Amino acid sequence: MDFITILKAIILGIVEGLTEFIPVSSTGHMIIVDDMWLKSEEFLTRYGANTFKVVIQLGSILAVVVAMKDRFIDLLGLGRRNKVGFEEQGRLKLTHVIVGLIPAGVLGVLFEDYIDEHLFTTGSVLISLVFGAFLMIIADVFGGKNPKVHTVDQITYKQALTIGLIQCLSLWPGFSRSGATISGGVLTGLSHRAAADFTFIMAVPIMAGASGISLLKNIEYISFDAMPFFIAGFISAFVFALISIKFFLKLIGKIKLVPFAIYRILLALVIYIVYF
Repeated sequence: MDFITILKAIILGIVEGLTEFIPVSSTGHMIIVDDMWLKSEEFLTRYGANTFKVVIQLGSILAVVVAMKDRFIDLLGLGRRNKVGFEEQGRLKLTHVIVGLIPAGVLGVLFEDYIDEHLFTTGSVLISLVFGAFLMIIADVFGGKNPKVHTVDQITYKQALTIGLIQCLSLWPGFSRSGATISGGVLTGLSHRAAADFTFIMAVPIMAGASGISLLKNIEYISFDAMPFFIAGFISAFVFALISIKFFLKLIGKIKLVPFAIYRILLALVIYIVYF
């Protein structure tokens, strides 16, 4: 395997890591960076495009677990409640997360084939980028002024379910999982930071489940020859997702969602100009 192939894997991993958890659509960026610049279709076909995407997503998932390890330890009942930093924790339970996951999980299973066949197109992604941007603007205008919930530990089951229902929009490629769920959280009364925290927590089981299923379906592409390609993408996705998560959590409370929405609209315009 030559250096250029490894370099392309690293670049795609960087794109995945930087964009998976911020509300700008990792799918839209993959289209621009890969289809328009890297032109790595030959390599992704050889090593399995879906398999590679799963592997680098696993790198991003691991980054969330590392960045929020204390929270996940506490959710699983393995943390000490009297430990410093956990005094205010405990109200967010694993059941809150499960309630938030159910709607998208059910619809994802029912419509997986339809989504794969009809919505993974450039035109579809363009539309979802813009619609997702409008949802984010609406969230900031109507829901971001006086949040009632300032920490994820204050979330109710009703809010978790509502966020889960809005998360279903992210099944449309390009809409952005984080964009939908953070917007849903803000619209239901969460602060931007609390909504982002809940978004990242929910991302781990739903992405891990979807990635696991996809990996099993494409296991034939996992070979010794392909390992350097997968490992390079995995590591770069992990490192840059970790950076992105920490930076975004500090930033979201200050700039809200509108700047990201504007960026999404500009991104859609760039894709439209180049493609159409």
